[in-house]
Amino acid sequence: MKTNRVFLLLGSNEGDRLEILQQACLQLVSRLAIANLCCSAIYETAAWGKEDQAPFLNAALAFDTHHSLEALHQTTQEVEQAFGRERRERWGQRTLDIDILFYGDVVVRKPLLQVPHLGIPDRRFALVPLVEIAADWRHPISGKTMTTLLAECPDPLAVQQTEHRLCEVAIR
Repeated sequence: MKTNRVFLLLGSNEGDRLEILQQACLQLVSRLAIANLCCSAIYETAAWGKEDQAPFLNAALAFDTHHSLEALHQTTQEVEQAFGRERRERWGQRTLDIDILFYGDVVVRKPLLQVPHLGIPDRRFALVPLVEIAADWRHPISGKTMTTLLAECPDPLAVQQTEHRLCEVAIR
């Protein structure tokens, strides 16, 4: 059975952000058959797109899975809902946001599912944790590495590493 390397970005700016990210990671690990788990540090990041809100905690998660992209998307949506995610406004506050950044080198453009995530090149809060865990990963459309994309990123917003790691409970 074919496996694909998956990269997710988790974010939260409502409630106990750290606990939410760590528990969401545990849920993803328990619900998906994954191998080669790699977790970034957790970063505190300024809100992007709608800057008049609380800062986010963001972190990247990478793993190999045999689950289809559609099954992965369904699982991420269910985990978001389990943590009370409400889609009130674009780029608004949220208890949990899980973005599928990459699913191998697959390119999908559907109304509710766009992989690779369209915002990667323009979002420092996604690129910094990606560079930490996969600096040489190449974007399947541009062919650029994550390191190159970060160097070219026009986003000036702050991204500050915390002392915490995503999934630190899951990988003990």
